[in-house]
Formats: sequence, C-alpha cells, structure tokens
Amino acid sequence: MKTAEIKLLVTLDDQNMPEQITWQSTDGNNEDAVPVKAMNLAVWDHNYKNTMHINLWTKDMPVDEMKRFFHETLLTLGDSFLKATGETNIIEDLRDYCAHFADKMEITR
Repeated sequence: MKTAEIKLLVTLDDQNMPEQITWQSTDGNNEDAVPVKAMNLAVWDHNYKNTMHINLWTKDMPVDEMKRFFHETLLTLGDSFLKATGETNIIEDLRDYCAHFADKMEITR
C-alpha cells in the first residue's frame, strides 16, 4: 500500500492572522514548500456526519484573486461532485451559477 503526506504550514502574526501559507506533498512535484495566498480544506467526518473546514487566506491576498479563487473552487467542486455522483442536472445548474458569479464579480479568463 502507498501513502502520501500533505503538509500545510501557516505562519501567523501577533493577531493570529495568516501572514504566509505554504504546502508540500510527498506525492507531487513540489519537494520544497510552495507558498500560496489562500486555501480551503474540507474533510467529511463519517462518525458525526458533518464537514469540518479550514478556510484561510493571507493578509495580502488581493480581492480580485480571491474572487477568482472562489470561482475556480466552485467549478472544481462541481466537477468533483459530478465525478463522485454522476448527477448531471444539478451540475448544469451549478455551472450556470458559476457563470453568473463570474459576471457579477467581473472575472475574466
């Protein structure tokens, strides 16, 4: 059996606000820690039947990049949901909403 480790390191200021976030994976191409400006982590707790989240961004994350980050996250979640469930109808609705979100947030590709 193969295992992989994902390591997240968050450097906080004296107000406990993220100043720097880095991530590293033993199963990827990034042997060195890679700096990022934002992250969303969600895990499913089967015993309690709920989701636990960690959503962080650095103080210097630009708002225009945050809008794009959320847009791409919503699209990716839809792709994952489709792959996991095969539910095509709701994914079409989600993609329509993502297009609306991009228009409202003035996100251009």
